[in-house]
Amino acid sequence: MFRTTMQSGIFKVFLVVITGIVNHPLLFPKDNATLPATDEHLLEKMREHEENLRIQQLQLEQLMTNVESQEEEPRTDIEAWDFWSALSMAIFLLIEIWRQDFQDGNGQEQGKEEDDLHCLGNSWQGVSLPNKTMLAIFYDQYIRGATHDAARTREFVEGFADDLLEALRSVCNRDADMEVEDSVCVGSMYENWRVNKPLVCDLIVPFAPPEPYQFKCQPWVTEQSIFPGYGTIQVYGPDDEAAGCVCGKTKLGEDMLCLLHSQDTKRNVDGELDLLCSKNSNYLSTNRVMKWFQTSVTKAWSKISHKYEFDLTFSHLNAPGALRVKFKSGKVISFNITPVVQYEDSDLYLISHFPNTPEIQAESSNVHWILSFAVYERRFLKEMAKYLPENSCHLSCLQIMTFLYSKQCHISGPSGLTTYHLKTVLLHLLLSRPSSDWSVVMLEERLRDMFKSLEKCLLEKKLNHFMVGNAKLPNFVNLPESFHLAEPLNLFRSFVLNRDLYQKTMTMFYEMLKNARVLINEYSVHIPATGGNKSSL
Repeated sequence: MFRTTMQSGIFKVFLVVITGIVNHPLLFPKDNATLPATDEHLLEKMREHEENLRIQQLQLEQLMTNVESQEEEPRTDIEAWDFWSALSMAIFLLIEIWRQDFQDGNGQEQGKEEDDLHCLGNSWQGVSLPNKTMLAIFYDQYIRGATHDAARTREFVEGFADDLLEALRSVCNRDADMEVEDSVCVGSMYENWRVNKPLVCDLIVPFAPPEPYQFKCQPWVTEQSIFPGYGTIQVYGPDDEAAGCVCGKTKLGEDMLCLLHSQDTKRNVDGELDLLCSKNSNYLSTNRVMKWFQTSVTKAWSKISHKYEFDLTFSHLNAPGALRVKFKSGKVISFNITPVVQYEDSDLYLISHFPNTPEIQAESSNVHWILSFAVYERRFLKEMAKYLPENSCHLSCLQIMTFLYSKQCHISGPSGLTTYHLKTVLLHLLLSRPSSDWSVVMLEERLRDMFKSLEKCLLEKKLNHFMVGNAKLPNFVNLPESFHLAEPLNLFRSFVLNRDLYQKTMTMFYEMLKNARVLINEYSVHIPATGGNKSSL
């Protein structure tokens, strides 16, 4: 009986050892195909297994105590027990030593993506920017030279746009067609950081239906939304019910059109009119609105073209009002005028297309409109300038980054990074750093901060929208509360979903860093080396 008990004890020792080895997370991870993503998770998992083994060891010791309380065992059994106990301890020690080696060495393998990120994160070490003197020369010689006629360009575009919109209203049926309001100036040209030529002005034109109809905007701004950062626009009738085509419900005059129809008074072969709404729905279609607006602009220009001695054409047809003015002298001025719908009584607009990045619209359906915070962003920059030092360097930093970005795009092609992302990084930094840090003499340091901040966001695949869900947003911005209190909106969400796009963007970013010094030197007046210190990123 005593021998049977001892054999049972030895069997349990074997069982504990084998269980410990099989269940060890590092030896047999087949039940956990992927290791924990972080060191903390990995260590926590190990601690749990060690605690389980310690409990099992205590149970064995209690078993041994019970056995020893019985009659004395033969010498051979004791020697056998000592042998197996020593073997068990040796196995436990080997597991522990192997675990320590795993922690200190290369055992902490991560997924392929994490390995790539660590490599990328170290590749900028040693990259340097030109010193303060060279940056100042580059800004004076190139940036200022490239934007010297910006004021005259803005003045011309604003005057011509007003005339064009007035002509557009005159060709519309005021009782049945869309009501077009005055244009609103937005974007880099009016925020004074546009660098790339041609100097393109961006204007948005709010439009609304005639009474008693109305638009109801339904913005979606959360990460959980199907299209975060987008919204839909429904058409409602006089009874606050979703309006489809009312032609069959109301007796209209012979020359009067339903508000959902285009301004074209000619019926097609089937006797139907083109709708501004998406087919079989009461949601405004971005594509149909674009065609309506292009048709309206064409008619408006034909009415006033005799007053001007230049040609007006569409730059490209995948944006509503991407226009190009060409003078007889050969000079060309481009500008974008885009129809938008105002969200309630605010300065937030739903825009049909972003003219400079039309591919963004292709990612969504034609009933989803892009949320534009352009008016709030311009207001923020204007108000912040009152608190910054005279001739502050914040816009200079953005201009230099935009210059480097555009040149790199010409070399390596487009990626998932846009100038709007660069602007968003600056807006966040303006709130996170004291106003005194933006003195003109701090250009070098702040430019380095912007690159580092952008790199951090890229590595984390997270860049929060500046307006949506930003608790630090100043009160003077006056953003609608629902957006101020919303969950943050990640502008780098596409990188999480598209690994190829992410890798291409990271490669482009680090190439931009490496080429920064060469590009700035090429576009600057050459001066002898001053011996100034280089600024490492």
